[in-house]
Order: sequence, then structure tokens, then C-alpha cells
Amino acid sequence: MPNRLSAEPSPYLLQHADNPVDWYPWGEEALEKARREAKPILLSIGYSACHWCHVMAHDCFEDAEVAAVMNRLFVNIKVDREERPDLDQIYQSAHQLLTQRGGGWPLTVFLTPDQTPFFAGTYFPKTPRYQLPGFIDLMENIGRAWHERRGEVLAQNEAVRTALAQQQPAPGVQQALSDAPLAQAVRDLAEAFDPVWGGFSRAPKFPRPGELFFLLRQAQGGNAQARDMALVSLRRMASGGVVDQLGGGFCRYSVDEQWAIPHFEKMLYDNGPLLHLYADAWALTGEPLFADTAEGIVEWLLREMRAPEGGFYSALDADSEGHEGKFYVWTPDQVRAQLPAEEYAVAVPVYGFDLPPNFENASWNPILARPLNEVAAELGLSADAAAARLANARAKLFAARETRVRPGRDDKQLTSWNALMIGGLAHAGRVMNRPDGVDAAYAAIDFLHQNLWRDGRLLASFKHGEARLNAYLDDYAFLLDALLETMQAGYREADMGWACELADALLAHFEDREQGGFFFTSHDHEALITRPKPGYDNATPSGNGVAAYALQRLGHLLGETRYLDASARCLRLFQGQLTQQPIAYPTLLAVLDETLLPPRVILLRGPAAALREWAAALNPKLGARDVLLVLPNGLGLPAALAKPESDQPAAWICSGTACQPPVTELTAVLG
Repeated sequence: MPNRLSAEPSPYLLQHADNPVDWYPWGEEALEKARREAKPILLSIGYSACHWCHVMAHDCFEDAEVAAVMNRLFVNIKVDREERPDLDQIYQSAHQLLTQRGGGWPLTVFLTPDQTPFFAGTYFPKTPRYQLPGFIDLMENIGRAWHERRGEVLAQNEAVRTALAQQQPAPGVQQALSDAPLAQAVRDLAEAFDPVWGGFSRAPKFPRPGELFFLLRQAQGGNAQARDMALVSLRRMASGGVVDQLGGGFCRYSVDEQWAIPHFEKMLYDNGPLLHLYADAWALTGEPLFADTAEGIVEWLLREMRAPEGGFYSALDADSEGHEGKFYVWTPDQVRAQLPAEEYAVAVPVYGFDLPPNFENASWNPILARPLNEVAAELGLSADAAAARLANARAKLFAARETRVRPGRDDKQLTSWNALMIGGLAHAGRVMNRPDGVDAAYAAIDFLHQNLWRDGRLLASFKHGEARLNAYLDDYAFLLDALLETMQAGYREADMGWACELADALLAHFEDREQGGFFFTSHDHEALITRPKPGYDNATPSGNGVAAYALQRLGHLLGETRYLDASARCLRLFQGQLTQQPIAYPTLLAVLDETLLPPRVILLRGPAAALREWAAALNPKLGARDVLLVLPNGLGLPAALAKPESDQPAAWICSGTACQPPVTELTAVLG
């Protein structure tokens, strides 16, 4: 019989609806049952595309013997971390406290009935292996501890709650802001940098867009070391198997230091910022690899992740037919069967199919193993002929792959992740002159506004025509930032109006007016055991960093001191952490950078056709601290943007409160 999860819209929860476990979704029914029966809670947090979540489900949650112990000893709650990032943040922090090591998914936490965690782990097998205890033995031991040593457990609770509360940032002694954290962050990254393969860690390697955004900002300011670290990392990632060489788009991370073998799930939240980054890298260098990688992300997105309503789905699974990566990898015979000899001769060395198998010693995940021009020279081909053969080979391999059983797709549409992709699409679209990307960004903005904006408040998730869940800081902050990007790709009056509404909602519902910064949950959100105020960047940028960044930019555009002051309060709150460990806060480093030297705002006014020509010339040449708004005659504009209409294009350029006289020559703006 299906359990209570069968009524939930989350694809992850529905994956567990037929388990023999008596699962509850998070909510008052389960929490009240735990209190009434004085039973501990077994909280399991994961997401639909998570490989090890599937493994634990098969090992444990689908097993009748395991389920019987779970049902006897605990109230069992299953949470989709993508729908409830508030719960995930709290209990990942608790895992760090209780185990003194990082967490991950699946997250397995045992709570007292008042929601306080007292034991935490991640994946557990049914029987002992991988140096992990068996899940049945673990649960029996925890059950005994709860019944026989409850006083010790409850005494620990107070210490855990205190420790969680102490993780919140607190204002320190106010010091003058300086650029010292920017220089220190470059030095810290240089110490961690892998000069051979790029990135900032050994295996596993994550793309970490925040650090790369920071380095590109520094590169545009003339820092050669920052430029080298960013471009080497972006080249190596784009040449590896962490990007889908046939279908486009990035997987979540690489399990090896060479970016060759990913965990094969593809997440929307990675690909939006990476699209932005690769467009910037192309604008900085003109390298075709960067343009190809950006265009591959867009092609994948519009082909596989776009919903009919205009928003974007959340993720693709790592597994198909019960095996991770099966959809993506090849044997030599499979490749040979698809390609004529002349195309095979080019594709095999380029994609590394002539090297030892790189996936489980049996098959190949395609990488860019050798430069095409090198292979062309060996085969006596012109560059154009080799490129044509490779393009034909790629198309045939892609078409053959499309006939395979596809990985599952998580088809819920999240406001925050959509916003990250909207920002990437709009930015890449204007920098690389891809109108289809900009149009897709507009369509997604309009979808969110129509379906997830109710009575001046956002909702967090949309599926099967239903919007649900009180939105979080990230939803508001990322969407405000995305609107600033879409307005630079093409100004729409409604977008500016919505941006101001979102900014006002951020201040009204999330800001801590006394201490500064923004809580992750709104003031009227469900009360949990702690209320985080996160400032450091994870796989996604920090909500506080993006809120402060976007409010500061909107404040400069409109001359609105409320937004500028809120951004300044947030930066001051995190100043101590920014000084001590700057590279954990790359988004707040951008806020600091633009506090010390405000962004350059360029307003173009005049006839629409002429302004399009100016914008096309300007966009690839602008830097990270430039904000360009193209404002054709006839638009209704806020007072701060309402420059005089003219028969000829003109540019107004300001930085902070210092503005230049209008210029009517494009060369003067480019200079």
C-alpha cells in the first residue's frame, strides 16, 4: 500500500511512496505524533537526482526488515531538500556539529520530538560495509539510547541548540572597509589552485562558480594571476567529461581531479551561473571553446529542461536502468557502429575513445582529449574538413544516444533555480548576441510572475499547475538579481516595477533591521529550531550576498538610499568573516568591491534601431562592474532613468554620485 508520500507533488517524495516505511512528509501531523508518543524522529533528506539516495532507498527503505525497525522505533519523515532548503541548512549544520565533518545527501538525522538533532550521518547500508555500521544495528542502538539514556540525550540537546545559535553572524567592532580581503582571496585561491587541471581541490572537484566569478572580476581589473586561474579552470572543465560533450550542459561535479568522470546528475542551479561565466570568458578571450560550451548549455536547456509554461525543470537523474551514467557512456563497438570510417577517424582521438576506458574500466565518457587541429594535421585534413567530420560524428552519436532509456527528470520548477538560469540566459544572450536566450529568459520571468507571485509574496515551487511553499531568501534575492540582468538584455517597464516590489519585500520580510543581513526564512515562516542567516557561498551563491549585491545595484540605478543602506548593513554584519576567510564569501566580495568603487552605470537613450547597434558593440566589451540599460524613446521610466529623448543616440555614464556629461559618440563610451 502506498504511504502518506503518495499525496505529495515532490518527485523525490513520490519515489518513496511505495516503500514499506511509514513515511510522513514534514508537517504538524508527524511532529505532533512524535510529541504525543514520545518517539524520536528519523529524518531523511535527499533529492530526486541523488545517486546515493537511490542506493540507500534500495538497500534500506525498500527492504521490509529495515522498514519494520524504522516503523517500530521512530516517526519517519522524508524531506526533499530542494523544496525545503531551510530544513536542509539547519540539519546539515547539525551534522557538521555532531560529526565534525561535512554532510551531504542522503542526510540521515535522528531528532528528539522537539526537532533537536542528537545523531547524524549520511548514507548507511543495511548491513555493515564501506566502514559504515549496518542501518538496522544503528537504529537499534539509537532506540536503546533513547529509552535507557534519555537524560543524556536531552542534556546534549541544549548544547546543540546553543551551538547552532552561535553559528549566526554577529556584528563585530566596526572597522574601515578596505580591499584587503580581495587581495587575500586571490592569495588563498592561488594556494589551493591546481595548475595542471584547474579548480581548487583534489578529487572530487566541483565547478564552484562563485570563486570563478570573483577571479574574472579581478582579471578584468588587471590581475594576471586571477585571470590565469579562472581561464585554466574554465578550459579544463569545458574539455572534461563533467560537461556533456555530445548534448551540452554540466553535471554537478567530477569524481576525479581531471574533470573526466562526473556524478552524472545535471542540476539547473549549476548551469545558470556557468552559462554566465562561459559567456564572460568568451568575451574576455574570444576562444571558441568558451562560446561552444555556453551554447551547449543553452541548447541542452531549451531542448530538455524547458517546461511548456516557460519555466525550467530542476534536474536530470544520474541513473538510468538502475546504473549511474549508463545513458552517457560508450563502448568502442557502440561508437564504431554509428560512424563511417572517415568520421570515426576524427571522433575517436578527439573524444578520447582510443585511450584506456575511463568509466569503470569498461566504457568511455567522452572528453576533449586532443585538439581538433592536431588531429586534423595527423590525418592530412584541413581545419574545416576535420570540423565538419567531427560535427557529423557528434550529431550521429547524439542521435543514437537519444534512443536509449533516458534518466529521470525532476519536473518541479523552483523559483530560486529558475532565477539563476534566467540570469545566465539574459547575460549570455546579450554578451554573445543570442536573442533566443534572452527570449527564453523573458518567458521564464513572465511564468514566475504569473504563477509564483501572489499578493506581493513569492512561492517557492511549482508542479502540475500548483504553486506552493512560502519562498525563501534565495528566491527573492536571486530573482531580483535576474531581473537586473534581463533589464540589461532589454528593458521592460514591468521588470523594473517587479524588481522594486521584490526589493521592498526583501526589506519587509527578511531583513534583520537591528543587526543587519537577511534571514533565510521570512519573519512569518514556520518556527524551526534555529533561523539561519547564511553568508557563505555553497553550490549556489549565498542569499545574503546576492541580496546585498542586487540591492546595491538597484539602489545606484534608482538613487534609492533604502536599498543602498540595507546592502551596507548586510556587508557590515559579515565584515568580520569576510576578513578572516574571504574566499568562503565570493559573492559578498563583489558587494565589497562595488562598495569601494561603485559600478559604472551606462544609460543609452535615443531611437531604438540606433541603440541596438550601440548595445551590440558595447555588450562584449563591458566588464563585471558595468551596468548597461538601453532605454529607447517612448519608454515610461523612473525619474532617475528618465534622460531626455533624442533623435540621435546618447549615453549618460555615472559611477556612484559622479556623472559625466552625455556623450553622443560610441567611441567615447567604448573608451
